[in-house]
Amino acid sequence: MAEEIENKSITINGETIAPGEQKLVQMNIARLPTGTLIDIPVHVFNGKKAGPTVLIQAGLHGDEINGVETLRRLLQEDFFQVKKGAVIVVPILNIFGFIHFSRDVPDGKDVNRSFPGSKTGSLASRIAHTYTEQILPQVHYGIDLHTGGGQRHNHPQVRYSSNDPKSKELAQIFGAPFYFSSRMITGSFRKVMFKMGVPTMVYEAGESMRFDENAIATASKGIQNVLAYLGMLPKDMGTTSDPSIHLEQTRWTRAPRAGMFIPQVYNGQWVEKGQVLGLVADTYAKKNKKVKAAFDGFVICINHQAVVNQGDALFHLGR
Repeated sequence: MAEEIENKSITINGETIAPGEQKLVQMNIARLPTGTLIDIPVHVFNGKKAGPTVLIQAGLHGDEINGVETLRRLLQEDFFQVKKGAVIVVPILNIFGFIHFSRDVPDGKDVNRSFPGSKTGSLASRIAHTYTEQILPQVHYGIDLHTGGGQRHNHPQVRYSSNDPKSKELAQIFGAPFYFSSRMITGSFRKVMFKMGVPTMVYEAGESMRFDENAIATASKGIQNVLAYLGMLPKDMGTTSDPSIHLEQTRWTRAPRAGMFIPQVYNGQWVEKGQVLGLVADTYAKKNKKVKAAFDGFVICINHQAVVNQGDALFHLGR
């Protein structure tokens, strides 16, 4: 995978970063109603020798902060001193969502359903368009850091595109506890990257608006593993984490009724078919319904919402 690619200057927002240089570029997006200009900070580390360009981003959903914190720590440690190729680091892609503690931009649209975007479209579409035009054509590989949604806690896992073998290879090298293929969603960053021929993996861990040290540490090691594998960092910088488990199938187990939800297993745990995963009980202590595993496998996500409705996703299982 680590084929030699001619190293070139990288140009973003009219600023050029030549081989051997590093620079923080502010990519102009829009203004707040107050007139305050909103920029996306883009850190570029361009090595002296030829190699691939890797885009590492977080905060595509503004409330998913584990990836934001992962990249903040790595930037603080001057981690991205690559010996060849280039790394483009975007710690917060959805600035609007981040400052509003929201997944989306102020009009409610999801940037990760708006790619490749339009320069005359909605705010989410304009952000996606600027990003697609200015950054993506210069990239050879992509790492997209995400977090579970509100109250849904993902055990560290990597997702790849089934018809892109290089994205699967990246996912395996990353070294999270689990990796598996998942369908590409229309308008998503990963789908537009696939159409551009750029292998991309998505890391999911923790839940929104909550720091999770295990999620952050696993992401840091995973990024290190990928860059070392691509020859951009010394080989000995790759970690010796446990082998990643490939899941062939995943399925959500849903609430059979409304009530109070009490999990009885932990995230990442191996469970057997028919095993009780948790209870959904009424508030009067009269009835409770057991939630059981549909097959042997691992728990890869648990809903931490205490009060649930019938049909709510409670456990994500993989085998």
